[in-house]
Amino acid sequence: MTDAPDAEVIALAGKLFEAARTGDTAALTTAVDAGVSADLTNGSGDTLIMLAAYHGHAATVEALLQRGGDPNRANDKGQTPLAGAVFKGTVDVVDALLAGGADPRAGFPSAVEAAEMFGKTELLARFEGR
Repeated sequence: MTDAPDAEVIALAGKLFEAARTGDTAALTTAVDAGVSADLTNGSGDTLIMLAAYHGHAATVEALLQRGGDPNRANDKGQTPLAGAVFKGTVDVVDALLAGGADPRAGFPSAVEAAEMFGKTELLARFEGR
């Protein structure tokens, strides 16, 4: 008996991570609605939300958040989806994450620190009072 994941499960997970990267909201919502965790993580600790956020897919981020995804779950490097969105400069993703409860001070570097580091003052203003 082995604890290794089934090859089909690995293949499905790979497809879901790719769907997050490409913004295939329909595929992800179908999978999550069928029982896949909205916080499914890859080998680096990146969640579906992290991948969707980093690749600029606000609608996908919103759909995953609506299905219970954690906007503050950091990957293995301590990075949060919000910090990734700040790094990429995707305002609509930043706004979606903030609306979904993302903490701009979570992670390392935090979204606040990333905005300061990269001179993204327009994003810093969005964090005031949070």
